[in-house]
Amino acid sequence: MASAKVSKEKLRRSGSLKKEKEPPPSIKAPTDDQFKLSDLDILETLGTGTFGRVVQARHKKTKDYYALKVMTISEVIRLKQVEHVLSEKNVLAQLQHPFIVTLFWSYHTNTFLYMLLEFVPGGELFSYLRNAGRFNSATSQFYCCEIVCALEYLHSKSIIYRDLKPENLLLDREGHLKITDFGFAKVLKDRTWTLCGTPEYLAPEIIQSKGHNKAVDWWSLGILLYEMLIGYPPFFDDNPFGIYEKILAGKIDWPRHMDPVAKDLIKKLLVLDRTKRLGNMKNGAEDVKKHKYFKSITWEDVKAKKLKPAIKPNILHEGDCGNYAPQDYVMSKYAEHFEDLAPIIPNILHDGDAHNFDEYPENDWQKSAAVSAEDLKPFVGF
Repeated sequence: MASAKVSKEKLRRSGSLKKEKEPPPSIKAPTDDQFKLSDLDILETLGTGTFGRVVQARHKKTKDYYALKVMTISEVIRLKQVEHVLSEKNVLAQLQHPFIVTLFWSYHTNTFLYMLLEFVPGGELFSYLRNAGRFNSATSQFYCCEIVCALEYLHSKSIIYRDLKPENLLLDREGHLKITDFGFAKVLKDRTWTLCGTPEYLAPEIIQSKGHNKAVDWWSLGILLYEMLIGYPPFFDDNPFGIYEKILAGKIDWPRHMDPVAKDLIKKLLVLDRTKRLGNMKNGAEDVKKHKYFKSITWEDVKAKKLKPAIKPNILHEGDCGNYAPQDYVMSKYAEHFEDLAPIIPNILHDGDAHNFDEYPENDWQKSAAVSAEDLKPFVGF
């Protein structure tokens, strides 16, 4: 059974299993004939993964900021992640949605794979949730709405995401969500059997290797909504197998302060039988959108980004370097009163500011060895 005493450090998920400003309208997707790698200044690392990292990059001519995902080909091959990497690029290339990060360009050398993505300065929703402890109902509802729209869009294209969690949700300049990291996303024709995702968020059918479909994303939404409202996921243990046992048992600890309407939605999203799970029945996402938890929501307003974000980045002017308090101080200051819906303000000092992301050491990662022409074959056209 989950405990309210679960520490923040334990909840720092290391990653998935087998795992500024929002770019203004003036930023256009570079094309092969007008863009090359040498046009970018590499600034600093925004995040690291098992076989690569995401670095902040600035175009030398336009001065536009981007997030450049750099993956070491030899590591991608060694870790048998070729299929996932190719799938991520192919999926992102066909997506264009206000709540999904945009892929502008991709490229490869004989050492690295590159994906040029929009730079989203607010950082991970995970950071704000951990510092606040938990979100109130209105805040959780706001994020839930934007995720529902994104999932509905993905599923309409027969794409399952499979890695929904606070770490993969970024905040743009206005405070709206951007889903990132499509390493586990897949175009689905029927069902798939790959064991992938984050333990706390895995649907029971994934654990049981029964084959899974879009229903797993609605399960993950139920887990996420619970975690936003309570501060920790409903199924938690010190090791993955303990988590799996609790998921399959389906027993959830419901705190007394839980909003009963939100509880009803979560229960319907966390139905063990996927054929009876909300979002995976005849009417699909419409069943989720019509739930009484969203009674006050006008869904066209959600898609048009007309809902007021609870977390609003404070950008005063281009290049602003004013006297702002450190991020941790700002977060803890507002977290104490967050149940009263005081806004958390990401401390963005200037255009392209990356300090809302964790710091990572800059080492010799760019000196990785090249791979053979034979090993490069799967990446032709990347």
